Amino acid sequence: MKVPTLSAALAGVLVQASTAHATAGYGDPNILANEIQRVSNQSLLWGPYNPSLYFGMRPRIPKSLNVGLIWSNIEDYQTAQKSFRHTCEQSDDMKGYGWVEYDVRTGGKQVIHDQANNIDLEIDLVKVPGGKNGGSWGARVKGTLRPGAPKDVKTSMFFWAALEGEGSIALENEPDPLGLVGPIQWKGTTPGLDDFHLELTEGPRTNSAPAAIDTRLEELGPQPDISRSLYRATTYPGEHVWRVKNIIFLDLKERFEKIIAHFGAENLPPPWESLTVMPAYNEGNVHTVQRLFEGPFEFDILFSSDSANKPITSETVTEKIKENEHSFGARFDKTFKRYAPFNTDKYEKFSRELFSNLLGGIGFFHGTSLVDRSEYPEDDEEFWEAAKANREKDLGQQEGPTTLFTSIPSRPFFPRGFLWDEGFHLLPIIEWDVDLAMEIVRSWFNLIDDDGWIAREQILGDEARSKVPKQFQTQYPHYANPPTLLLVLTRFIEKWTLYTSSQHRSIQGEISQVMEQMAEFGGDGIPFAILSSAEPYLKKIYPLFRRQYYWFRETQSGDLRTYDRNAFSSKEGYRWRGRAPGYCLTSGIDDYPRAEPPHPGELHVDLISWMGFAARLIKNIAIVLGEKEDAVEYGRHEEAILKNIDDLHWNKEHGCYCDATIDSFEESVHVCHVGYVSIFPFLLGLIPHDSEKLGSILTIIGDEDQLWSPFGLRSLSRKDEFYSKGENYWRGPIWVNMNYLAILRLKEYGSVKGPYQKQAAKLYKDLRTNVVNNVFKVWEETGFAWEQYEQETGNAKGVQHFLGWTSLVVNIMALPETVDIVPRPEKGHDEL
Repeated sequence: MKVPTLSAALAGVLVQASTAHATAGYGDPNILANEIQRVSNQSLLWGPYNPSLYFGMRPRIPKSLNVGLIWSNIEDYQTAQKSFRHTCEQSDDMKGYGWVEYDVRTGGKQVIHDQANNIDLEIDLVKVPGGKNGGSWGARVKGTLRPGAPKDVKTSMFFWAALEGEGSIALENEPDPLGLVGPIQWKGTTPGLDDFHLELTEGPRTNSAPAAIDTRLEELGPQPDISRSLYRATTYPGEHVWRVKNIIFLDLKERFEKIIAHFGAENLPPPWESLTVMPAYNEGNVHTVQRLFEGPFEFDILFSSDSANKPITSETVTEKIKENEHSFGARFDKTFKRYAPFNTDKYEKFSRELFSNLLGGIGFFHGTSLVDRSEYPEDDEEFWEAAKANREKDLGQQEGPTTLFTSIPSRPFFPRGFLWDEGFHLLPIIEWDVDLAMEIVRSWFNLIDDDGWIAREQILGDEARSKVPKQFQTQYPHYANPPTLLLVLTRFIEKWTLYTSSQHRSIQGEISQVMEQMAEFGGDGIPFAILSSAEPYLKKIYPLFRRQYYWFRETQSGDLRTYDRNAFSSKEGYRWRGRAPGYCLTSGIDDYPRAEPPHPGELHVDLISWMGFAARLIKNIAIVLGEKEDAVEYGRHEEAILKNIDDLHWNKEHGCYCDATIDSFEESVHVCHVGYVSIFPFLLGLIPHDSEKLGSILTIIGDEDQLWSPFGLRSLSRKDEFYSKGENYWRGPIWVNMNYLAILRLKEYGSVKGPYQKQAAKLYKDLRTNVVNNVFKVWEETGFAWEQYEQETGNAKGVQHFLGWTSLVVNIMALPETVDIVPRPEKGHDEL
């Protein structure tokens, strides 16, 4: 079978699938879709799916095997006390860290510049398909000294492996009270992985351990040999094995307390002899190995599925590292071709690292959620006071457990799923791997409850909750979040349309033939195979999407009739629930100025815009699936929403769209704060290309006294009374996700002949340049992408290592420098 662009790793999975099913035909699209999902999931089973750790591997299986690394500098006690690294923390003061190249299916390279510990870590991860349990994988860990560091830098490195659920893991080495010499080997078994072997190699001969120089320790009895591997096993409750750092600390404390009691705090042996564990060869579900290094070091972690033809070796790791480096670069440059002025060498590393870190932030989460299903009516004035009082009662109850496969906004600060962020995360990912993106979409839609609600923040289990302040842990089933997964579904349909129009043939054949067709289409086999079975996928998603759509229409509806508002439709008005003075957290743009005080008669222009976008998309999906009656209904919703956006929210004086509220005379009035909210219909492409309203919005966008800056569009106008005031989260700072939507719309409007085409095209070119250049400049200065950027200087602001929607600059660089004018289609741009 010939698959022209299929990488070797994916080819292995494909061969396995086609061999096992050589006699099976897949003329039935549903059978084909299921088989594609099965094969795709095999290559996605293992990964660094605990992104809150600097390095930790786990499969997409609840309560399974987890492995990871912990390290510290042990040259002196003061440094050792504060230098342990395990979970990504902004306070660790890293010079930079993250994936410099990475693909979820094949592996990649992560670098960690640990300036406080005088060491740089390079971790090469490779995945090798084979067998029936997700294949095997290997990680090469290499420590090098930072420039200017002493040659005898001493590092304590812990490797840990833990089973959260059923199964067993046992050491195969012969126990030795002094420690183990040579590679450390385990055998184990657990549901979903079946039998496996795990190995920690000894590494090259250049590895060196610090010398034991204090013979006084022998006064305490037999001591471990610090040139060996110090092994311990512990039995710990499965739901708490994520606290492995605490387990290690307890082991270290046990020995250190004896040492300090004997010698006193002022007369201690050197820390590399005191801060070690005593070997203990017990059975258990948490296994740790401590190794001490002086200077640079290297070792491999090897996981072999016993169902594979042969175990993975260090030689395999070496080969796969070279293969990954070549295949990633070639594929990345093809997928994200950069256009001027970003097609120079200095942007190549920047682009690859931002995207790799986005993929490296994909995680698998499993656990219970805290949900408060009490009734919280918001129909009375001062409704937020009662809601606050009820929240303080802490009425949340655990529900689940559930699982989620998702990308995250930030490894150190937000290592969990966010519904509002996810749609933006997946826009770069879907260009790289359609199957991966849609598997994540599927995972989110599987969380929809019977009413149609998805919790806006997915805090699954105790480990996830440990990173969240208590007051934000409980989720409320009447709270919404912007349905940004619609952006991904829109792009999916665009790709499907392109694929089917280029193929001119129906879905049929065996899976191997489908994969080959996709490779010829320009994909990489498995990552694009779902396009050949998009219709069955959409048929599964459609009823869930429909349920969520109607949940929004019911729970987030606004009151038009009580206050006698004049509009085309008496139904199509929307209001975010969960408002409080100064905040509308559920909108995603938390402290953006709204009506004060909040009022049950409010109407929010950003929410009605999302509903118009949703109605348009679900209408198009219904047309594709032949649901004609549904499509007619959604078309009526769309028409009414678009008319009501103008009727309810357009403010002629300000020349933009505004929220509405009820004044003291019980009259509907506009609340105008020029910024992201006031241009939302534009951001989602809901304004006709020849509308005067579009011209007014473009003027506001390009006004330096309002939204325009050399670094991107400000979130709030310079002229607004709340500009840069209070928390100043969405009151001025520049956010890449909103700028990305603006750039897309400017490109769209700038490409269609009309009265505002030239204005939009000019703004598109300049805004694209400004946003990318500023994110790049700050990345060069700090080593990180950031949550937001200061509106007057462009400086970093908020959370560091924020690879969520800030990574959209990768997509922006892949847009052309200028737009081409195209004829306006006879059908609207909303049609497929």
